[in-house]
Amino acid sequence: MPIAIPFAMPIERSLAAWMIAGSRVSGLLVVAPFLGSAAVPARIKIGLAFLLTLFLVPLVPATPALSPPALAVLLLGEFAIGFLLGFTLQLIFEAGQLAGQVCGVQMGYSLASVINPDSMADSAVLSTFYELIVLLLFIQLSVPHWLLRGLARSFDYLPPGHLSLTWPATSALFEFAAGMWVAGLQIAAPVLVASLFADVALGFIGKASPQLPVLFVGISLKNLLGLALLCSAVGFWPRFFDARFGRALDASERILRLAH
Repeated sequence: MPIAIPFAMPIERSLAAWMIAGSRVSGLLVVAPFLGSAAVPARIKIGLAFLLTLFLVPLVPATPALSPPALAVLLLGEFAIGFLLGFTLQLIFEAGQLAGQVCGVQMGYSLASVINPDSMADSAVLSTFYELIVLLLFIQLSVPHWLLRGLARSFDYLPPGHLSLTWPATSALFEFAAGMWVAGLQIAAPVLVASLFADVALGFIGKASPQLPVLFVGISLKNLLGLALLCSAVGFWPRFFDARFGRALDASERILRLAH
């Protein structure tokens, strides 16, 4: 007598759960720092996406049968959820790049460029240096684990098919994105302030001694001063970015709750 093997759910619902979880994971891996880096080979990303989807499928609540157009709209919304979770953290990296660009201009590194290993694009050398430090802190502080836990928790407060573009959610996203500029200026503040005082001092010296080549002296002075301040400020970055990464994850969760 054949033995019937019970299934936890019909094949259609199981396939829908895989598609929903895969859409959220794909949206996350497209833009998330480190996990979605252009330097990671495509086959590694595909394998990671399959593995994460396998773990998240049991968390997907049951969804009713949908027509193909409605299913496509639902999967697009699930992709947007994962994209938003990774996008908020990516803004922290953009703040580091912004600070590197500003400090590079002040320190005389604006014309030097290297290939950024994260984006595989030609970037300013100091901007790439800042981004690599942020990436190391991102890994050291176990932020990828926070991100994956946030993705798993998103199925509790935002079930599939409940995402909607509301004005409070959009306003909260724009408000957090505007904070990227503030964070970038906070990172670059020591070098900016020191360069300002150095320019003022060199201006007085140039007036007092016109024969002194203030321009050439100023470039070397601001370069050494900026490097010294950069080395001393890096020690405070773990605490600074720990708070920033935590705020980014809290902001993404708040935005998704407002989009319910």
